[in-house]
Amino acid sequence: VQLQAYGGGLVQAGGSLRLSCATSGRTFSSYAMGWFRQAPGKEREFVAAINWNGGSTYYADSVKGRFTISRDNAKNVVYLQMNSLKPEDTAVYYCAVCIRGSVYYTGSYDYWGQGTQVTVSS
Repeated sequence: VQLQAYGGGLVQAGGSLRLSCATSGRTFSSYAMGWFRQAPGKEREFVAAINWNGGSTYYADSVKGRFTISRDNAKNVVYLQMNSLKPEDTAVYYCAVCIRGSVYYTGSYDYWGQGTQVTVSS
């Protein structure tokens, strides 16, 4: 089972990026999926999550109104559209499968992907 996050890069403040998380080995269409991020020297933090069918989404206050999470279960892909990026969004972004409990907590997740670097310059 693998999750691969990609789509990161270097972007100027105010710019946009779209991250993708592809799953292989099995399908997670019946599970909530989430995005987290970790900046250097900081703990991994919740960014966004989406329930199994896309009917409910959840966001950290710091990204609400700027980021949008979505999923395509037919393609086994979860997306994170990031707009109006700020330097404080700079981090490695990870996707994972929520297998228990609240979507807001890292302990609820398993099958973490490798992460993709997002760097926002000022």
